[in-house]
Amino acid sequence: MGKLAVAAVVILWVVPISILVNRTVPEPYMDEIFHVPQAQQYCQGNFSSWNPMITTPPGLYYLSLAYVATLFPDVASLTAVLAMYLACLKKKYKFSALLGALAVFIRQTNIIWMLFVLCTKVINISLGHQRDSMKDDESIEKTNQINPKNSVIMSSNLRKRKSNGNADIHKRARPRAISVSMAPKPGLFDEILAVILTSWRMKWELLLTFGPFFIVLMAFAGFVIWNGGIVLGAKEAHVVSPHFAQIMYFGLVSALAVAPLHFNIIQARDLFRSFWKNRPNSLLLCVIALIAGFLAVHFFSIAHPYLLADNRHYTFYLWRKVINADQSRKYLFVPLYVYSWFSILNLLGKTRRKVWVLVFFLANVAVLVPAPLIEFRYYTIPFFLSVLHYDINSYRSWLLIGILYIVVNAFTMMMFLYRPFHWSHELGVQRFIW
Repeated sequence: MGKLAVAAVVILWVVPISILVNRTVPEPYMDEIFHVPQAQQYCQGNFSSWNPMITTPPGLYYLSLAYVATLFPDVASLTAVLAMYLACLKKKYKFSALLGALAVFIRQTNIIWMLFVLCTKVINISLGHQRDSMKDDESIEKTNQINPKNSVIMSSNLRKRKSNGNADIHKRARPRAISVSMAPKPGLFDEILAVILTSWRMKWELLLTFGPFFIVLMAFAGFVIWNGGIVLGAKEAHVVSPHFAQIMYFGLVSALAVAPLHFNIIQARDLFRSFWKNRPNSLLLCVIALIAGFLAVHFFSIAHPYLLADNRHYTFYLWRKVINADQSRKYLFVPLYVYSWFSILNLLGKTRRKVWVLVFFLANVAVLVPAPLIEFRYYTIPFFLSVLHYDINSYRSWLLIGILYIVVNAFTMMMFLYRPFHWSHELGVQRFIW
């Protein structure tokens, strides 16, 4: 019933808004002038047609051809990635790899999220296997303490020892069993080392289990070699750039999107206690993060020509009026970027292993840093993956987030539909959009 209720609620607002948008803006707008004709060509069976301004694979148009686009409304890429992740969690690895191939066929950068899903599953299997082995060792030690004869039977070299030697062995085994059961939680380096060593021991089993994923990865590598890069069309406008400030922007935007979780006294106090408990290492980490943030903003803030020229996007105004309003303004946001990331990692660390959090961060870097253009849509998948792993038990937080979303979406739709404007150098109606 819960799923049906959610579906009903979504339909109640998706259908009316879709009707309203299609009636108010019946003609293709912005990039739709490329995508709509391309989808129409595919629906007519003309698969040899391709617009050179389109940068992504034709997966979205095949969905239109199959008449299943209603299953992926204005978010096919996100749906495919989340479905891939869910199938992998349910151990349906072949189906997950198939969904991963679909996700990559819709958007190339989803290969990173496919690799992320693969890595997280390998982490779970590796650390789970190690934990089971430690439990078995602990169980053997406890058994030996209860019945010394068992240790003599299970170990061939102990058979050669005298009975008085067994007592010494059991005395030495006792603290080891206690230390295993009372050992502190492993640190990040311990988890990384455990994953590497266990994965190497299980390499053939993992290779067999996740073979379909590796096939997709190799196929994608072949595509990149054949295509001469990741982007299909308009390559000159999508050159890979070291846009490290992008990862900073994502941290703040992602935190603001669920502001009641990150910007409250309880979360700030929780972060302070965590840093105070782990001092002086936490202090060093803060200094490194702040230095990295300042360097990223100073040397790797990229203003793409599209960003500077297109005043239909909100990022145009954020860049000119907020981030780059003067020479010093952009540096003032660095502490806020750093706090946002620490808060995100803190919430993820409450439900995920440290190495999982590290892999998530690296996946964000791999997806966002090479992108020279500041686009909120680039943040969609990592944002959803992070929020899905937050432990949100407060109804008050959910209520505030819901109100925030209603206000933001109502404002966005109002500006898009009812605040059109015109350009002096180009005919047609222009509208504000993310």
